[in-house]
This record gives sequence, C-alpha cells and structure tokens, in this order.
Amino acid sequence: MNELEQFDQRLEGLIAALSPQARKAMAVTIAKKLRTSQQQRIKRQQAPDGTPYVPRKVQPLRKKQGRVKREMFSKLRTNRYMKAKGDSNSAVVEFTGRVQRMARVHHYGLRDNISRHNQNIRYDERPLLGLSVQDIAIIDKVIVETLSK
Repeated sequence: MNELEQFDQRLEGLIAALSPQARKAMAVTIAKKLRTSQQQRIKRQQAPDGTPYVPRKVQPLRKKQGRVKREMFSKLRTNRYMKAKGDSNSAVVEFTGRVQRMARVHHYGLRDNISRHNQNIRYDERPLLGLSVQDIAIIDKVIVETLSK
C-alpha cells in the first residue's frame, strides 16, 4: 500500500466537500496559472521535461529579401490561441481554432503540407503542452490555498 494513498483519499474528500462554485473557481485559477507556465516554457523553447526544442532547419541564404524570422510559436502561445478553461470537475489548457492542427503536428512530430503545391514535410517533435514538476507544484499550491480559505 502506498504511504500517500491515505493522504490522497483525504485530499479528494476535502476537494469533493467544496461547493461546485468553489471547485470551478479553483479549476479556473489552476488553468490560468498553467497557461501562464506553458506560455513561458514555450517562450524558452523547452519541452515539459526541460529539454530544448530541436532548432529550425537552416534556410538557404538567397531567399526573399527583408524577411524576418521570429522565434518559433510566438503567436501560438498568445491568449488568443491558447485557452484556459475550468469547470467543477476539470481544468483544461488547449489550443483552439485553426491553430489546433498546426500545434498537433509540431507536438507529435507529424507530416504536413506547407502549401498546396509542396510535398509533405515531416516536422520534428516539439512538445508544446505537458505537465512539468513545476506545474504540479503550482497545482498543489493553488489547492492548498483554496482549502485553507
């Protein structure tokens, strides 16, 4: 028997004793804090386990003049595309709309077309969303703060 199993059962009981509104408020707070954490990690170009992303492939020198390359996923990590939702049973951080497909391709390292006229290209795996040790600590902190009120 796990030493922490009794503690987990007690904690589940305390969370279940909260009103649905309090659970929803807690879930929304957790989702927002996780979204902020995920955005910062994506900005640092790191996977949830702390390893850096595979860098972009080097482009030929003689391409379109004046083209400025931004860092990867700079628009993808904005609040417009990365949504945080919470209800009384769950907290969710997800990509919405049309960027969801692009995020899935990069997250799992799938094949995709750049445009209609090009061939399929295999992208390197760059995990965008996931839980790290720091994220679990954030969740624990929010739960303890909510229960101590």
